[in-house]
Parts: sequence; C-alpha cells; structure tokens
Amino acid sequence: MSNYKRISDRIEELIIDNPRTEEKLKWVNIINAGKNEINFLRKNYNFNLTHLKSAAASVSFQRPQIFKDPDYLFLILHFPVLKDDKIIAGEIDFFIGHGFLISITKNNLKDFIKFFDLGKKSPDSLVSFSLESSAILLYEILEHLLNGCYNILDDISIDLNEIEELIFSGKQKEAVTRILTSRRNVINIRKIMQNHKNILKQLMGMESSLVERQIIKRYYADLVEHTKRIWETLDNQKEMIEVLYNTNESLLNNRMTNIMKTLTIFSVIVFPLSLTAEIFGMNTEYMPFVGHPFGFWIIIILMSCASLLMLLIFERKKWLR
Repeated sequence: MSNYKRISDRIEELIIDNPRTEEKLKWVNIINAGKNEINFLRKNYNFNLTHLKSAAASVSFQRPQIFKDPDYLFLILHFPVLKDDKIIAGEIDFFIGHGFLISITKNNLKDFIKFFDLGKKSPDSLVSFSLESSAILLYEILEHLLNGCYNILDDISIDLNEIEELIFSGKQKEAVTRILTSRRNVINIRKIMQNHKNILKQLMGMESSLVERQIIKRYYADLVEHTKRIWETLDNQKEMIEVLYNTNESLLNNRMTNIMKTLTIFSVIVFPLSLTAEIFGMNTEYMPFVGHPFGFWIIIILMSCASLLMLLIFERKKWLR
C-alpha cells in the first residue's frame, strides 16, 4: 500500500509499503527548497551541511555531480525543460540511502510530477513497490525523466520538418528564426545531457541490502543506453540543423544574387537612354537633329536601338537566364 502525506506546501512524503515484506521505502519530495525545508532535512536526517546548501542554492549547478557519503549518495542532475519555446535546465537533486529517497526539484519538471502522482495513485505499478529499494526507485525516476527527453526531441524533429517545408516553399526569411531557435535548443540539450552517461555508470556500482548488485547494474545499464540513444539523436538533429541552415543561406544568397542581377541589367539598359538624353539636353550650337521636323522621333529611335542592342548582348551572353 501507499501512504501519502503533505508535510508542508513544499514537502510531500510518500511511504511505499509492500505488505509481503517487512521493509518500507520513504520518498520525500521537496519543491524549491528554502530555509524551512533545509531545517526539516537537518532535523530528520544527518546530511552534510555542504550538500544541504547545494540543494537549497538558487543558482543551478552547471553540470551533473555525484557525492558519496558513508550513509548516502547526493546527486545533482539536470533535465531539459521547454519554457516559452526555449530549452532550459531543470535541476533535480537526490539524497538516497537505505530505506529513503529525497528528491528536490528547482524547476517545473512535468515528467517528474507525473511520476510522483503515479506513485501516489498506483504504487503497486512501480518496480520499487515489489523490491522496496531506493536504488530501484531512483532508477524508475531517472527512466521516466529520460523518456520525457524523447518527447522533447520528437518535438524538435517535427519542427525541423516544418522548417524544411518553409525553406523549399520560398519562405526563407521566416525559416531563419526557426532554424536559430532549434539550433539553440539542441545546443542547450547537449549541454544539459553531456555528462549523464558518466554519472549513470557510477550509479551502476551502487550496493543494496535488498537487491542484488547485478540487478541494479542491469537496470542502470538500460539508463546508460537511453543516454546513448538521446545523444545519437541530438547528433543527427545537430547535423540536420546545419544542413538546413546552409541550404537556407544558399537560397537566400541565390535570391539576393538574382535581385542584384535584375537591378544591374535594368541599370545597364537604362544607361544608354540616360546618356543620350544628357547629350541632347546640352545647350550647344549645331546639335544634330535640332530643328529637324522628325528630330524627336529620330532620338527616340536611337535610344531604343541602343537599349535593344544591350538586350541582344545580354541574351547572347546568356545573362538573362
């Protein structure tokens, strides 16, 4: 069975108790730990003060870390969170020891919240319910969070497909912003996930009095495979973004070249007309065709022939194609 209790606005406690065993597993979840929450942990657990201060720090650590104490492990992990079309790091800290797991979240990790709600409503669906091991509970939490990463990557893949459609439908300017946004998000996820594999490999060596070491190793080996697949997907998406960026730039440059080509041709065609008009506009004596009854039309014909000659030259050089 499961016993849920809300200790305060920021502290929740879940007791996972399998009636077939004598053991109990306590899961305490703290949201945005402050002074009161740290005092609660100091009063009920013998944690290192440095670790408690790290868990309460408002500034997130830049990389995941693991600290080993004789009685517990302290972990700092990050997972991607989508906020206003931007990927940010959602930090979650863990204190894990025999019979207990304490999670401290600093950002709105929706996948973690869903898993905690699942533990409240249906604890017997958890693997840790039958084994009552904090190491297995940590594995389930991390697996759920890593699976959430796939959803974000799927959204990025869909976005990349839409960007490709924009590029080849002639909407290159609109595609530029989308490309830069996707590039920033992929880079942020890579920074968030880059050291997860090393942390998980260290967790593979955890020992438990309730679960054989080989079982723990097998579970966490699955998590390592998840991180590898996520990283491979990120590599593919990074390459795809670079290809889309280069393609979009090429099309924009080609479009600009065509515009400049058109303007250049227009200016060169107009040049003989302007030159002729300037020459015949000079007030000099004995100007040709001045006073001639058809002088105006003769000048127009000369100007037209000059422009036509320029067009024929461009066509012969194949500059109009």
